Amino acid sequence: QVQLVESGGRPVQVGASLKLACVESGRTGSPLVMGWFRQAPGKDREFVAAINRSGNTREYAYPIKGRFTISRDKAKNTVYLQMDSLKPEDTAIYFCAGSSNFISRDAADYFVWGQGTQVTVSS
Repeated sequence: QVQLVESGGRPVQVGASLKLACVESGRTGSPLVMGWFRQAPGKDREFVAAINRSGNTREYAYPIKGRFTISRDKAKNTVYLQMDSLKPEDTAIYFCAGSSNFISRDAADYFVWGQGTQVTVSS
């Protein structure tokens, strides 16, 4: 059974950087399309970034474009989210998710989710 486990979230100050990791286990075969989503208190889950199977196509949500970078290491079954110039509005639980479809911003296209990692940005 495929599992995703996120790590790397912690409290930081405005302007800091963090690198989240998501490790996939429990399956073989071609890589999944991977996405990062986040959910702030009292808000709906929102798309952050996604990367295709080969790692050569990426999509980003407008609020984080230019500050966050998604990447993957297929040998390690790991997807990363490098977050720079963090702002208080980036405070949220960050989830990684896997999809068997094409790269997508829609959470409904992802069939497996991690448990989330908390990122808190304070001023």
